[in-house]
Amino acid sequence: MSPDYIHHTHLQDEAGTTALGAALAHVLEPGMAIYLHGDLGAGKTALTRALLHAAGYEGRVKSPTYTLAEPYPVKLADRMVTVIHFDLYRMASPEEFLEAGFREHFNENSICIIEWPEKGEPVLPAPDIHISLTVAGHGRDVELRALSDKGHQCLARLKFAPNL
Repeated sequence: MSPDYIHHTHLQDEAGTTALGAALAHVLEPGMAIYLHGDLGAGKTALTRALLHAAGYEGRVKSPTYTLAEPYPVKLADRMVTVIHFDLYRMASPEEFLEAGFREHFNENSICIIEWPEKGEPVLPAPDIHISLTVAGHGRDVELRALSDKGHQCLARLKFAPNL
């Protein structure tokens, strides 16, 4: 694998977050794990919601703060895939993740998006992409970092112009 692929951008508003989520939906592949980092209100759930809607999910996308995980069936490149949105904020220990059987969701038929992944370390599977969101004025600064070959290929295909 080549060195980490890192992309920095600034999202001026929620429309920028929506555009980034939509762009990601078109390049993700089954079997990926994406870690979302950022403080409360940084836009992690908004990014996930935009990604899911761009991938064709038409229902309500809610934060899994209390359920810890919400599955969403979508069709990517003519293949049904389950995107599982995890929010580990309220998890008391990494063992809860294992006891709930969540590790089984990390497979070639799903894409796992994890908010607050630090709450699940060290039992979480390794991520393909880290996305860090930081509030900056009225917008967000975003860093996308590929940490695997699959993540690198995904971000290399990403077509995103935040200010259009």
